Amino acid sequence: MKLSDVFKPVDDKKFDMFHIKALFTTGMGVFTDGYLLSSISLVLLDVLKTFNITKSSPLYTFWLGVLAGTVFIGAALGAIVFGILSNKGRKTFYGVDVALMTVGALLQAFVTSPAELAVVRFLVGIGTGADYVLSPLIMAEHSNAKDRGKLIAVGFGLMWSLGAVTASLLYLALSPIVNYDLLWRVILAAGAVPAASVIYLRRKVPETPRYLLRIKGDNTHFTRVVKEVTGKEVNVQGKLKDCNPMTLYLRTAGRVFAVAAILWFLYDLTGYANGLFGPTLIARSIGIYNPAIFSLIIAAVFGFPGKAFGIAQVDRMGRKFLQAVGSLGEGVFLAAFALLLPSEPYLPAGLLLLIYGLHEFMGSFGPGIISTAGMLGVELAPTKVRGIVQAITVASGRTGAAIASFVFPVLFISVSKEVAMMFFAVLMFIATALTWFGVPETKGKPLEEVSEEERVTVSS
Repeated sequence: MKLSDVFKPVDDKKFDMFHIKALFTTGMGVFTDGYLLSSISLVLLDVLKTFNITKSSPLYTFWLGVLAGTVFIGAALGAIVFGILSNKGRKTFYGVDVALMTVGALLQAFVTSPAELAVVRFLVGIGTGADYVLSPLIMAEHSNAKDRGKLIAVGFGLMWSLGAVTASLLYLALSPIVNYDLLWRVILAAGAVPAASVIYLRRKVPETPRYLLRIKGDNTHFTRVVKEVTGKEVNVQGKLKDCNPMTLYLRTAGRVFAVAAILWFLYDLTGYANGLFGPTLIARSIGIYNPAIFSLIIAAVFGFPGKAFGIAQVDRMGRKFLQAVGSLGEGVFLAAFALLLPSEPYLPAGLLLLIYGLHEFMGSFGPGIISTAGMLGVELAPTKVRGIVQAITVASGRTGAAIASFVFPVLFISVSKEVAMMFFAVLMFIATALTWFGVPETKGKPLEEVSEEERVTVSS
């Protein structure tokens, strides 16, 4: 019995309220991730000011990196742990991730030293890493083939940006009326609200049909869930549990898995260097001193239009084309920004902002909704290794983000602003080549086809 026939009701299901509910339930974790990671970039200087760490302090750049980076180290660990656990059940641990984010976000308000804040953000990171494995995994395995790209792009590309914008709006609303020492505590702790809002919903999400059939081998439960989700009866003949060793898939498709992981590493290395320090270091280099205003301009004028275009086209133009063109454009505009920075203050800040913003636009419709939304990891891997592969890609990306949080301040402050920006431009050119030559197209195809799981003999 062909896998494509068994999963056809799920793959052919029209977009409906089930998908919308799943989108909200999974997407709010990424919304929280976007909020928590962006909010620290807004209040980082206030945090350091509270603890009397100034630019003249010998550990200034150290604490910039540590407070921005420990969350990513935690995320890499959380991704690996929960990627392994995902083969015990996609929904078994679903809700634990946002619970960890809820507790961690609240604890940030009560720290008494930068070291304590770093430890708490490590806990937050474990939750975000777990969520970046479980949420795209569940979303992809419940999605229909036609709309899977849009669902993942909205749930894990757009929702992240909405969380980031929410952080900026809250900062703008509170900063005129709240003392800086209290302000950063309120801003960081508010991340608990969106995380807590979906704990209950996540515990009620149905287990994915692909997990039930291919990993657990439970035909009865599989049939019941497909009926619940699609309204259609499926007659499963024989055992379709995947008894192949994981090493088989790692041997046959290890190269494409590695490319997906390297791409996320490169994009997070670049994206988080700009995302974490754009509102402060980059903004100030062109004469903009309010971090929230800089973040909102970049998001509203460049980021959201880019994501809207990408979401509309990801299931038409395809993942490969959008990501290759987007990363190439990122590289071009980052290089242009690096070359023109020495001309400041002779060039108007608006022109430099436009050039910098165009890099955000290009990245938003490409890697911003594909690699960094977890699309490649879940689409290119067969069911049995999908959680592990997604964990590796997430951990790779978060490792890149952690490196960026430590390296970028040193490059930007101690070496050269221009060198820092050109370095990231080169990374985007490398990513363009890797995408074009190393990633197959996955649009509109069932997961079993794009991952080539269908070709492997099903053993009982």
